[in-house]
Amino acid sequence: MALSFTSSTAIHGSLSSSSYDPQPKVSQMCTTQPMDRPQIPSTAVNLSRIRRLAVKPLNAEPKRNESIVPLAATIVAPEVEEKAEEAEDYEKLAKELTNASSLEIIDKALEKFGNDIAIAFSGAEDVALIEYAHLTGRPFRVFSLDTGRLNPETYKLFDAVEKHYGIRIEYMFPDAVEVQALVRNKGLFSFYEDGHQECCRIRKVRPLRRALKGLRAWITGQRKDQSPGTRSEIPIVQVDPSFEGLDGGAGSLVKWNPVANVDGKDIWNFLRAMNVPVNSLHSQGYVSIGCEPCTRAVLPGQHEREGRWWWEDAKAKECGLHKGNIKDESVNGNGNGALHANGATTVADIFNTKDIVSLSRPGVENLLKLENRREPWLVVLYAPWCRFCQAMEGSYVELAEKLASSGVKVGKLRADGEQKAFAQQELQLGSFPTILFFPRHSSQPIKYPSEKRDVDSLLAFVNALR
Repeated sequence: MALSFTSSTAIHGSLSSSSYDPQPKVSQMCTTQPMDRPQIPSTAVNLSRIRRLAVKPLNAEPKRNESIVPLAATIVAPEVEEKAEEAEDYEKLAKELTNASSLEIIDKALEKFGNDIAIAFSGAEDVALIEYAHLTGRPFRVFSLDTGRLNPETYKLFDAVEKHYGIRIEYMFPDAVEVQALVRNKGLFSFYEDGHQECCRIRKVRPLRRALKGLRAWITGQRKDQSPGTRSEIPIVQVDPSFEGLDGGAGSLVKWNPVANVDGKDIWNFLRAMNVPVNSLHSQGYVSIGCEPCTRAVLPGQHEREGRWWWEDAKAKECGLHKGNIKDESVNGNGNGALHANGATTVADIFNTKDIVSLSRPGVENLLKLENRREPWLVVLYAPWCRFCQAMEGSYVELAEKLASSGVKVGKLRADGEQKAFAQQELQLGSFPTILFFPRHSSQPIKYPSEKRDVDSLLAFVNALR
């Protein structure tokens, strides 16, 4: 899926950095050039009115107006007790919007989050989301994930959509070093042999994670009829179960699915009625479109997701962008997740990098015995099926890279299944993930107390203790 942001004021310059750097360096911010967007006739839709807002690029910091500082210092604040803003009940909101139109839902999402929300555009029917956003008359942003393996027809659609709406799509790209390592070690088509998850994690999930870290909400084109095995119960709006937003931590990102209750045929009726650009692959039998090697046309009567990763289990057709939809990999009330009888899961392992040491139970037991270590250790206790562990993978891998030559060892211990009781009794495991720091001159590990798992927060924790 391609992720990019756009607005009725067009954004020039795309996010093309291959790795996410949380430090707000000016050289890493994309430059923007606002352009006037064509006026929408007020008679076209009742909701339409042009609202001119400045649109900021992903992960950009707001520009500070230094001139207001002296003035602010001279103003005496009124003695009025401020009420804490109540958290939105998104389950309740989803029920209230059950019978709302897609246009109304997108209008509410854009009104509520402004510049902090963006449309995820994959180059298929997601163009309907852009058309709805256009009809609201509000500024909007669009982002897309360029995996490097998309069909030529998809790239042509991106160009056509930009010209049709007068916008700039912002693209997120995979890390070149990670792609190079995968291709060198396993070849260009390893996913046919060992599954698509590893390739999708590098080319799609991690770039998506970087994009979403600069947002408070995102809009997707998920529909209940797309994949009965994974999407039949998606709500119109929800707290994202897999990814973190701008503030970091669980619950920091809201996910809007405005066409969740819309049938695929109705989406196509809308696209034809509005005469908008569509992917030419649709006319060749392609319905659900992803990367070129993993997508094929479907036969009459076949479900649309049959054309995606056709060599794998038809019940779990997800690349990882919407992994929270897969019930067998979700976390239940007691945090045990979905385990087989032997305590193992079928989910691919995570935190796989040369900078993170995979520890066994004996290795951790040795760490507990040492009172004078040569070097301190940072260790994450995790379960690969845990969506919170998956959400922090990018941050932890980046942290390990930063600490590679610092004298701090970074490790991981898979602590579900047979190791869970040991981790609970000896390693302060309460829930996944649990992060521990083993100082040089103490046998007692120190537990990371915060739910913020971004690189800056974790690095501050390490630097304060080493």
